[in-house]
Amino acid sequence: MTDRPVILACPLPRTLPLLFAPDHLRALFDRYDVIETTDETLPSLPDETLREARYVIGQPPLTPELLARLESLRCIFNVESNLLPNMPYEEAFARGIHVVTTGAVFAEPVAEIGLGFALSLARNIHGADADFRQGEEKWGGEGNATARLLTGSTIGILGLGTLGQAVARVLQGFRPRLLAHDPWQAPSVTRAHGAEPVDLDALLAQSETLFVTAAVTSENQGFLGAQAFLKMRPGAALILLSRAGVVDFDALMEAVRAGHITAASDVFPEEPLPPDHPVRSLPGFLLSAHRAGALDLAFKRMGEMVLEDLALLDRGLPPQVCKRAERETVARFRSRPVSVN
Repeated sequence: MTDRPVILACPLPRTLPLLFAPDHLRALFDRYDVIETTDETLPSLPDETLREARYVIGQPPLTPELLARLESLRCIFNVESNLLPNMPYEEAFARGIHVVTTGAVFAEPVAEIGLGFALSLARNIHGADADFRQGEEKWGGEGNATARLLTGSTIGILGLGTLGQAVARVLQGFRPRLLAHDPWQAPSVTRAHGAEPVDLDALLAQSETLFVTAAVTSENQGFLGAQAFLKMRPGAALILLSRAGVVDFDALMEAVRAGHITAASDVFPEEPLPPDHPVRSLPGFLLSAHRAGALDLAFKRMGEMVLEDLALLDRGLPPQVCKRAERETVARFRSRPVSVN
């Protein structure tokens, strides 16, 4: 051991070179004694190493017994983005251990691609391109039978957290009537982000385009089902950006298959998606292979955030750049960990 602060690095499914640009990676190893490990091998590290570790980069499973061995731990940097129910959060908070996530880096990239999905569904950009390549293009007005504008339309956001707020920002230029439903948010906060707070039924019934950006929790798994989709306006578009777990995916496919709504999704109930999954051949359903946020610049920003907050913590200050887990809500999250970068 050295006199430098000890970091236990187990960032799966990420890697340190993915998260840190070369100069930032050098800075990390220059300033800290970085012990690279894995979720499986971390518990078998020497007691002295565990006792002196001040920081963890990753979110390995931590039993109460293992957490107790981490006597000097001050902060866990979750670089996976999902706050997993794999540690005794109450005990960590009681000891003053910060649990933070770098997931906010994905908000703007995901919001931008979500805007692309919405535009493509509104103007059938993807369908017109496919028709053109097959020599079946429809020229002029004939190709706009179902086209509509986002500008001035009623757009809903389900879940106005970090991602939902980013969606609200990219929509500003379209001057929409913006509705939002988020039971974890005060109405005044919703209004501050330019949205009108409404209940779920109003959101479903009035939105011409609905962005689903809610995290999966113990209270909302699969809560958007057949009845919810029936409440949506005929011809409305649903853009699924957060996690597939908040919808009944079979019911969503059926609503699209029936022609009641169109949909786009970057996330699916199982990933990679089986080659024979019926959504692959479903007209009216725009598909993206969980790539919305997976930009190298986003991953490198994660490393920058970690270094900035490490510097603050080293000075006895709280983390300010990464998003801190909240005692009241962290145990409710139920998102599955990502399996690919």
